[in-house]
Amino acid sequence: MLKKVERFALESPISLITGKNREDLTREDLIKVIIEKEIQRITFHYTAMDGKIKELKIPITNKRQAELVLTEGERVDGSSLFKDIVDSGSSDLYVVPEYKTAFLNPFSSNSLDFVCRFLDPNGNLAEFTPDNILRRASKLLNKNSGYTLNAMGELEFYLVSESSDRLYPLHKQQGYHASPPFVKSGELLDEMLLHLSQITGNIKYAHHEVGCLEKIESDFDELNGKKAEQVEIEFLPTPVEDCGDIIVLARWIIRNIAYKHGNIATFVPKLEVGHAGNGMHIHLALMKNGKNAMVGNKGELSKQAKMLIGGLCRYAPSMTSFGNMVSASYLRLVPNQEAPTKVCWSERNRSALIRVPLGWSNVSNLTKKVNPQQKTELANHESRQTVELRSPDGSAFAHLLLAGLTLAADWGLTHEKDSLHKAKQNYVSENIHRSSTYSTLNEIATSCAESAEILLSHRNDYEKDGIFPAKVITYIAKQLQNENDSSLNQRLLALADDEKLKESRRIMHKKIHTH
Repeated sequence: MLKKVERFALESPISLITGKNREDLTREDLIKVIIEKEIQRITFHYTAMDGKIKELKIPITNKRQAELVLTEGERVDGSSLFKDIVDSGSSDLYVVPEYKTAFLNPFSSNSLDFVCRFLDPNGNLAEFTPDNILRRASKLLNKNSGYTLNAMGELEFYLVSESSDRLYPLHKQQGYHASPPFVKSGELLDEMLLHLSQITGNIKYAHHEVGCLEKIESDFDELNGKKAEQVEIEFLPTPVEDCGDIIVLARWIIRNIAYKHGNIATFVPKLEVGHAGNGMHIHLALMKNGKNAMVGNKGELSKQAKMLIGGLCRYAPSMTSFGNMVSASYLRLVPNQEAPTKVCWSERNRSALIRVPLGWSNVSNLTKKVNPQQKTELANHESRQTVELRSPDGSAFAHLLLAGLTLAADWGLTHEKDSLHKAKQNYVSENIHRSSTYSTLNEIATSCAESAEILLSHRNDYEKDGIFPAKVITYIAKQLQNENDSSLNQRLLALADDEKLKESRRIMHKKIHTH
């Protein structure tokens, strides 16, 4: 039971009504919410093979109906949700609500919403759905190593709006942590944080990012002539099997709030040449018995953390298949930017593929340094150390990316000698682009076509142990090949400057709402 001592404004309304933590919710608790909040509809959400969240609205007219829906779920057409994966001749799937995900829909009054799991006709978790692939990977890691994996995402996106307000302009690449009146989207960001916090309970912070465009030039009316401000929302660590749902749900919330205010929220990897791109960095932390296992007694990286890094280095070349799924991704992954191009890792270096950020590993109670009047210390201080993969962007298929990262962790922890060698081999301690080892480091893919080729040559890394079905790997490779972007950057370099800029914008803007 949730002990109610103090009430915080952003607590989950569901928890406040039931007096329980999310993980303890039962059908009886949810019926109580339906009655107390005068709920008219139950809405189911789930992620399909296009990476976007879907919904099914179910009107509730009596208690028996509510109980039945909450107990048995509903039926959906799998061949429409998973085209090229599920045959139309045997396409029915069940969608069953996961109670701990319950939330009050901020965009549809009187609706109680859930994230659902897909079950096959026999009542088993469907093997080919992204959420269940991630869950299998998580279980495999724990079975093989005894560790679990926590993950959190950083969502970067542009808020695009009419370019009418000319007061207090913000200059190019000057948006990092900017405040009003120089940024104009503060109220939208506050509203996003309100709903994201109450629904997911998992928000760390938000701020404006580097990018700011006064006037977008584009052949697409949705963008042309508009202004854009870049924003980042960072999450708190959560079990990796929940992280995919949180990212997809967050995109849905962000887009809906932007739309409500006449804005566009786009996670497109690159919006304009010479301006900051949108990453979707993923932080990972190994956990043992509920505690962070990333550092040793003196705050140094643990052996297991380096094994994790070694696993990430091994899987990195094929990971762009799930983390960078449109041609525009590879206009972001270019040298001398805060985006990686080589397989390497480093402490706090933002050009590294894998970064080890500050993690409060050997410090605590820092506010006493500036608040000497604070006499008592916060007890039970634990490390918050993570490692960060910096290649993924807003085109990433969150569940499949996280499943791949989990398999990388599994390989690292079950191949100690090889993974530690990988970590040592790919470590860079200086400016990466001036490092003497720069030329010896492996490059990550430079196009969707190259990512597809690498994925197909490494498909056994994903298909072994039955984690990724072969047809899912084939499907992803086909989606990448359909971008038709072989030798993308070389083709652009061959163009005259004005033609290169025009073609770059066409590539960047043609898919601004992927996943």
